[in-house]
This record gives sequence, C-alpha cells and structure tokens, in this order.
Amino acid sequence: MPTTVDRPVPSVRRTRTPLNRSQITGFWGAWAGWTLDGMDSFIYALVLAPALTELLPRSGYAATPANVGLAGSILFALFLVGWGLSFIWGPLADRFGRTKVLAATIFTFAIFTGLAATSHSVWELGIYRFLAGVGIGGEWALAGTYVAEAWPEDRRKMGAGYLQTGYYAGFFLAAALNYTIGATFGWRAMFLVGLFPVVVSIVVLLRVKETDKWQRAEASAVKHASSLRTIFSPQYRRRTVVAATLLTVAIIGLWAGAVYEPSAVIQLATKAGMGKAEAARTASIATGLLSIGTIVGCLCLPPMAERIGRRKTLAVYFVGMAVSIALAFGWAFYLPNGLVPFIALLVVLGFFGGNFALFSLWLPEQFETRVRATAFAFCTSIGRFVGAIVNFGIGAMVLNMKTLGVPIAITSVAFLIGLAVIPFAPETKGQELPN
Repeated sequence: MPTTVDRPVPSVRRTRTPLNRSQITGFWGAWAGWTLDGMDSFIYALVLAPALTELLPRSGYAATPANVGLAGSILFALFLVGWGLSFIWGPLADRFGRTKVLAATIFTFAIFTGLAATSHSVWELGIYRFLAGVGIGGEWALAGTYVAEAWPEDRRKMGAGYLQTGYYAGFFLAAALNYTIGATFGWRAMFLVGLFPVVVSIVVLLRVKETDKWQRAEASAVKHASSLRTIFSPQYRRRTVVAATLLTVAIIGLWAGAVYEPSAVIQLATKAGMGKAEAARTASIATGLLSIGTIVGCLCLPPMAERIGRRKTLAVYFVGMAVSIALAFGWAFYLPNGLVPFIALLVVLGFFGGNFALFSLWLPEQFETRVRATAFAFCTSIGRFVGAIVNFGIGAMVLNMKTLGVPIAITSVAFLIGLAVIPFAPETKGQELPN
C-alpha cells in the first residue's frame, strides 16, 4: 500500500476566469465595431483613385495623377483631423459610461460613411470623411477601455490582442468587398456598405451592460477635477506626453504605409503589364495579405509583452516597422520586377504593424478608471493631428518628387524617434489594472 509520500501529487492546472454573457457580448460588439471601423477607414484608400477621378472634374479640376494624389492626401488629412477631434468622446465616456458612448461613435462613423456615397463633388466627400473620422477616432479608445475594464485581470491582456485584430480584419473585409462589390458596382456601393455598423451600435447599446469599474467610480461620492485636466496633473503629465508621442510615431508610420499601399501595388502591377482591373484586384489581394500579417502580429504581441515587458516589445515592433517600410518603399518599389518582393515585405510590415495592440493593453494600465477613456482618446487624437500634418507633407513630396516610394520610406525615421522615447514610458508588466 503506497504511503502518502509515494502517492503522485496531481498537477495543478491553471484555469482562466470564465467570461460571462455580458463580457462575451460586449467583446464581440466592440470587436465588430472595431472591424467595421477598419473596413470603413480602408475603403477610402481602396476607392481613392476611381472616386477622385469622377469627382475632381465635377469640382473644376482635371483628374490628372498629380491632382488625384494631392486631393487624396488633403482628404485623408481632413479625415485624420476628424480622428483627432474624436478626443471629445473620452470625457463623455468617463462621464456617461463606456457602452452608450461607444455605440454613439459607431453610429456616427456609419452614417457619414454611407452619406459619402451621395457625394457630387470632392468637397462633399471631404466633409463626409471628416465627420466619419470623428466617429471612427473614438471607437478605438472606447473599445479598448471597455475590454480592459470588463474582462477579468487574467484575460484582459490577450483581450487587447484579440480586440486589435478586428481593425485589420476590417482591412481584409474592405479588400474582399472591393474585389467583389467595388469591382462590380463601383466606389459608391463601397461607401454604402459602411452603413452596416448602425446595426452593431444598436446591439451594443441594448445588449451590453456598463463595466463594474466605471460604475464603482461613478458611484463614488468624491468629486474630482475634470478628467482632461487630471491627465496633465503632476501625477499623469509625463505618462500622457510619452504615450501621445509613441502613438504619434505608430500612426505616422503605419498609416503612411497602409494608405498608400494600394496605389503602390497598382503602380507596380501596371508596370508588370497587368490591365487596370487585374491591377486593382492585385491591390486587394496585397491588402488582404497585409491584414493577415497584422492580425498575426496582434496575437503574438500580448504573450511577448508578458514575457519581456511592454517597453522591449514596443521596441522590437518599432524596429521591424522601420526596416520593413524602408525596404518596401525605398528598395522593392524601385526594382525592375518589384511587385513580388514588395508584397512579401508588406506581410512583414503588417506583422509589425500589430504594435497598435500594445497600446490597447498598455494605455489602460497607466491611468485610473475615472480618467482612463479621456487619456486613451487624447493620446490617440494627438497622433492623428500630427499624422494629418505629416500627410500633407507626404502629398507635397509625392507631387514635387513625382514618385511615391521615397516619401513613404522617409516615414521610417519616425520609428527611430519612438525608440528614443520608449525608455521614458512606465513599465507596467505584472501590474493589475488600477481602479
């Protein structure tokens, strides 16, 4: 008969905290909103050329490649300014709750994306894209804040990675729609598809309950200063400035590469002898591959951040972005037969573009509940304002240099600045979400 000492000790199995129905529904609502947000954002990049080719003559301008490029940069910059103004959603979410304001952001970007299909001039399109940007910009901050607060502590890190995949699934969805609906019915039909998120906003509003953390903070009898003022108090000022700087770097780099990627692929495909329709489909395929790469990068990031820390993980991803952007647009774009190596580098670029998942994980860890949504929204908005200015500069460089590759390749320098700033950010590995 075996003694107690002889008996094998059963291995302790580590189980994760189960999610309740509200947490699951809330995540899928936030994920779907983020997916449709990414789809909406990338629709513009995919339909840029045909939309402006039709609308510029109606607005009194010739639809030359130079004018299409310049107008596209201006309209995208207006879109980013709208994104920047989306910081208004943060204080609203800290005051009225995450789910109601999240639903309002989704509803806003869906309505104005659908209205873009009715544009009769380049000015109308610009106004609709600006207003859609205001809605789109708030969705990331509020979705990230909701998942961080609603999910159990032992699952929220991977939740951030799962959530971020939605945005790039939206890229893939936009590419698939462009390959089918866009190629068959034109650019207006693509914008009409953007009305679908209205349904998601209604589901979020009716089916998802508010997070317990926000409810506890709201029920507190203690009155605080405004959330926007608080994130610039001595307690948070450095964190706010550093986080805003790092997000600015990420937005400049990824958006420059992602937005101009379809145009670059179309140019390379045309150079390789493809017709217009085949070149457009190749751009859709390349966008799909870019999206898949980014989704994988988002899923790989949380375990890496838990193992080596937030700062080292962001440094790895920033180096990868700098190298892949420089090689794709500064080298492969100018090869005699550069289409295949360019698309291969896009997959690498996409993987390291998953660095955005770190911010969904890291930013909520740096701020307490009463100012969390405000801080998230403010930091992302600053990056978009600066991104708009940089986009104007890129458009001017493309116009003056008569080439797309070099201006985009230069944006890789932004990641070197980011690497210098990372050491000033707080390392929150192993810390729980503050209340």
